[in-house]
Amino acid sequence: MDSGNRRPSSRRPARITLHAVSLPGASTRLIDQESWVQTTPPLLRAPRELVNDLHRVHRPQPGTAVLGVLEQDGRMVAGASFSARVGYGDGWQYRNAILAHLRGIVPHDLRLARPVRTVVLMLCRRGTPEWTEADGAWMWALRDASGLHGLRCGAYVTLTDAGWQVLGDDRGGRHPHAGSWAEEAVPPVRSISALPAHATIQPLRVLEAAPEQARAAVH
Repeated sequence: MDSGNRRPSSRRPARITLHAVSLPGASTRLIDQESWVQTTPPLLRAPRELVNDLHRVHRPQPGTAVLGVLEQDGRMVAGASFSARVGYGDGWQYRNAILAHLRGIVPHDLRLARPVRTVVLMLCRRGTPEWTEADGAWMWALRDASGLHGLRCGAYVTLTDAGWQVLGDDRGGRHPHAGSWAEEAVPPVRSISALPAHATIQPLRVLEAAPEQARAAVH
């Protein structure tokens, strides 16, 4: 006979676990251009000069990512270039690549109350100069890596066959472009005998002396 005083069941309710699903070839870690603009990345004071400097030093070919670290006055103090094919569209792998190179060229600023230096990224690639999902993955990676290193997330620039374009800023130009690396001839090295008498040979700066396929440069 049931007395009406049943013991509460010791069985716990089933736990529901949610799993993120990623479609093949798609990245769930990306930022669309509208969201990128809303975050208001710092405007470049002289975008043409910066793009020219990054291109002159690294001479990126399609499939190359170039980092530049800027001081508050806009002066570039460090830079690095590396293959953009790592991760094949995965923002997480892009983030790891950016962070690894930042750690190799500048110390972190995590102890500062607010970021002082800014990181910019220029991606040399084929295709349309407009935003793509791959660009969105790089934007996510740039923002996340900047924060993890205590730096401010700066502009994102694409370098395509049509020229260069600061995404979300509507500033760009036709030169340099994705094929400029092959158009610029490397000047011949002057021999010692060609120098004037009593000339002082100045030490080469790392950025200036970087070879065509350099992967990192700091000055």
